[in-house]
Amino acid sequence: MDSPNGPYGPSNSSYRVPQPAREQVPPTQARLDAGRLWAGGVMTAVVAALTAIVALLLVRGVLGIAVFAPEGDGAMGNATTGALAGSAALAALAATGLLHLLMAATPRPDRFFNWILTLATAVMVLLPFTTTASLSAKCGTAAVYLLIGVAIGTLLSSVARSATRRA
Repeated sequence: MDSPNGPYGPSNSSYRVPQPAREQVPPTQARLDAGRLWAGGVMTAVVAALTAIVALLLVRGVLGIAVFAPEGDGAMGNATTGALAGSAALAALAATGLLHLLMAATPRPDRFFNWILTLATAVMVLLPFTTTASLSAKCGTAAVYLLIGVAIGTLLSSVARSATRRA
């Protein structure tokens, strides 16, 4: 019969049966494919420029609101149409650079990027309301800026996910 201390004699509560060592598995590291990120950034710049042009066609041509150019310049406007499209493309490339920096140096770069881009878009949308332009011109300009910001933000967020590979 077993003794009250167990079948093998008095129990020693400080003695532990050795367990096999668990392998230390390193956490999966996300690797950034910079070429893919910048290819997506360039394509985002093209889409942002085209978004600016389409938004101006909608606001000027369809809605008849004179934004970025006098009414006499028509739906395509003047040189400001090209300047806005070029600025939208440059903004997309700048956002790509910011995204690359955040992905290389910060934890949760997607969250920082989304906050920064949302706030920058909000600034651009509110900026026309600080001018003396007509209310319709202010709203039309704000709508154009909003569409450009949404295009850049949604595309680059998707590009960031696509350019990240698990090791």
